[in-house]
Amino acid sequence: MFRSLFLVCFLFSFVAATAQKAPQTAARPMSQRMADSFIKWHPDSIVIGSRKTTRWDYEQGLMLKALERVWQRTGDPKYFTYIQKDLDLFVQPDGSIRTYKIEDYNLDNLTTGHALLLMSQMSLGSSVVQQKYVKAAQLLRKQLAEQPRTKAGGFWHKKIYPNQMWLDGLYMAQPFYAEYNQVFKQTQDFDDVAKQFALIEKNLVDPKTGLLYHGYDESREQQWANKQTGQSPNFWDRGMGWYAMALVDVLDYFPKEHKEYANLLKYVQRLAPVLAKYQDQKTGTWSLVVDQSSRKGNYAEASGSSMFVYMLAKGVRMGYLDKSYQKVADKGYQGLLKTFVANEADGALAFNGTVSVGGLGGKPYRDGSFEYYLSEPLRKNDLKGVGPFILASVEMEIAAENKLGQGKTVGLDYYFNHESRKSPITGEPEPFHYTWEERTHGGFWFWGNQFRELGGKTVSVPTAPTAASLKGLDVYIIVDPDTRKETPNPNFVEAAHVQAISDWVKAGGTLVMLANDTSNCEIPRFNQLAQAFGLRFANTSLNMVKGDQFEQGKVDLTGGKTVFKTAKTAYVKELAPLEVKSPAQPLVKNGNHVIMATAKVGKGTVFALGDPWLYNEYVDGRKIPATYENFQAGKDLATWLLQQTVRK
Repeated sequence: MFRSLFLVCFLFSFVAATAQKAPQTAARPMSQRMADSFIKWHPDSIVIGSRKTTRWDYEQGLMLKALERVWQRTGDPKYFTYIQKDLDLFVQPDGSIRTYKIEDYNLDNLTTGHALLLMSQMSLGSSVVQQKYVKAAQLLRKQLAEQPRTKAGGFWHKKIYPNQMWLDGLYMAQPFYAEYNQVFKQTQDFDDVAKQFALIEKNLVDPKTGLLYHGYDESREQQWANKQTGQSPNFWDRGMGWYAMALVDVLDYFPKEHKEYANLLKYVQRLAPVLAKYQDQKTGTWSLVVDQSSRKGNYAEASGSSMFVYMLAKGVRMGYLDKSYQKVADKGYQGLLKTFVANEADGALAFNGTVSVGGLGGKPYRDGSFEYYLSEPLRKNDLKGVGPFILASVEMEIAAENKLGQGKTVGLDYYFNHESRKSPITGEPEPFHYTWEERTHGGFWFWGNQFRELGGKTVSVPTAPTAASLKGLDVYIIVDPDTRKETPNPNFVEAAHVQAISDWVKAGGTLVMLANDTSNCEIPRFNQLAQAFGLRFANTSLNMVKGDQFEQGKVDLTGGKTVFKTAKTAYVKELAPLEVKSPAQPLVKNGNHVIMATAKVGKGTVFALGDPWLYNEYVDGRKIPATYENFQAGKDLATWLLQQTVRK
């Protein structure tokens, strides 16, 4: 608690100190301010370094990932729009990618694949549009299938660097590879993902320090390669940073039940104390050549320092690392703010101190020496620093608020609602409609992410509610129970379910009941459950919206301030109003109609609304006008629900 308060106070102090120069933006989170500054520098397309034209590039992929995270934190569609606009400069209708050449076999070219996979899972107006991103992702996956490898099975970093594995390549390829396996259900290839990390741990970790050398030449032919080990001579901070980020990002997609999951986790836990040891205790930053901070010419470097903060903070948030490492991340983030972040006269931010490049071999030849790394120039607003700083800022902003949900589990019913469809990506049957996993319009991915960023754990509940299936839940959400029209074999609410849920609520559980308009929800049996708490969904529909006349779905939330602390107006269409009696109480009304209600029953709490209203279509900012604050209302509700939970 102290650490979170300290971080909040620090961020507030920093913002206050810069307010005179940029009053219109000073109160906004640092991740947004830096993301907006980036968009200001690159309003139409991403031009890397001193180039004159755009090109499919790993820095592009890094920045699109950073913008995606800011979009997920804010629900502001401008970040999504930028991602799609940038991709559309390259991805053609047939899935080909402008400026990309598969025959280069360059792992750097795979980093933007994450953005392709994001788009392939979104609702984009037509299947044709969605499929071009699917095909482009498949093209990048084809590169991996053909990528030259070392004899041990490691991907060459590039075709022009034969027999070589670089730390950089793990970030460029492996998170995309793992996510592709997850999205396309190619679980057999997770073995190969794990192998790439295992080879790095075997060949590039220094047994004395735990630091990682930048590169490895299996053939030992390169001038920079140690003739006994094949290792390059030094520990370059950004190389280690790429690897650190790759570790925590690949775990987002790697199955926990996989035999290699534990090893990936061990690699994260092995690296964290090494990073803590080499952090500058005065500034909180890390040096360009990590183990030689006192050597003349060495300096605190921005990109590697940002990457280490990101890895440590995310590692703590995801439970990979002990919470004590949050102190290391806090200190590092303060160092980033003090050492590298500056305010420009126009209110934008600047990010200083990023080394422009670091490599091995090539022409002119780079020998991996201390002197070589120091010879590369620093660059202001270099995207290899800006992207990781935004990602680190997002993690630190989450760290300041996620104590609320820690140790709490939010379950979403997949029993009463269990519709299925043919996957537009794999062609196989898959669950859809109000699921945590679904990123298309009808899913709850965004709302689930809000629970997760508040510290909660989200799980699906595919079985009928019983004392056993509800035991581990703090919040249980039931949405839009199926009718026979929606699924051939619906599971209806029965008396035993009502009893099990009632007992669970009385013992301290928090229940959420989200119905739908009467033509799209199995209302009669759902009402048997609702009536146990003094609630009933009426057999009528309100807020019938014609086309884009969004004002017809307006709901004033100001009467529900006990729940909605920040959101004032929401969009809720075609809903079933509520009839309320004790112990239930109206929360939000529209004229004489009760829109939302709550009930205290025993030690527990119930929230009810006659519409699913927080699915992606009305939360991610892409459809409804910004005057309707569904994104913030979802966060308000998630916060309140987590606050209601008590230990049962």
